[in-house]
Amino acid sequence: MLEFKESSEPDEFAREKGRKLFAGNVDFLKGVVDMNGLPPADRLEVCFAGRSNVGKSSLINAVTGRKSIARASNTPGRTQEINFFKTEDHHYLVDLPGYGFANAPIDVVKKWQQLLKRYLSGRSSLRRAFVLIDIRHGIKKVDEEIMDLLDTSAVTFQCVLTKCDKVNLEQRNQILNQVRKKLQTHPAAFPELLVTSAEDKVGLEALRSIIATLD
Repeated sequence: MLEFKESSEPDEFAREKGRKLFAGNVDFLKGVVDMNGLPPADRLEVCFAGRSNVGKSSLINAVTGRKSIARASNTPGRTQEINFFKTEDHHYLVDLPGYGFANAPIDVVKKWQQLLKRYLSGRSSLRRAFVLIDIRHGIKKVDEEIMDLLDTSAVTFQCVLTKCDKVNLEQRNQILNQVRKKLQTHPAAFPELLVTSAEDKVGLEALRSIIATLD
């Protein structure tokens, strides 16, 4: 049985590699609404997935060190595109549409769910998906649906717990145990958890280092 321990602090090599990756330009490339619009799969790629209002945009902004490169919306489900960002010569960072309780017409929701599934199952350059989980709530059914898709697509995913500044130690440990139990049934789950806070800048160096050292 995998333990799913919390990620340790990066060593000096990984930390410096992560710093350099995000010290250069990080730019918005394009928003994609169908598979024909995807940029060439010519560089290493990571994506961020999570329920609406999980703090995905805030985390991407914090990791890249940009205040508003990823735009948060007050309306759940408003973002209906796959948004691509690029570092200078090395990576694509991909912001996937928030899932769950989307405030949009059913046909629109269905269309972007299909796009999400096609992207996750057919992107050869995708090295890791970061599945964001609000540490106040833990893994929900809708999160497991995405995890099931990643399992069947053989895409390695890593759980990133967000908003750790919003809970006390007891609550944190309780949710971490729930997450560990749920992940046991997902073969594509990477066996480390990353606990973060965009507001308090917790876990950002570790996340940068993970992205920068992927092969």
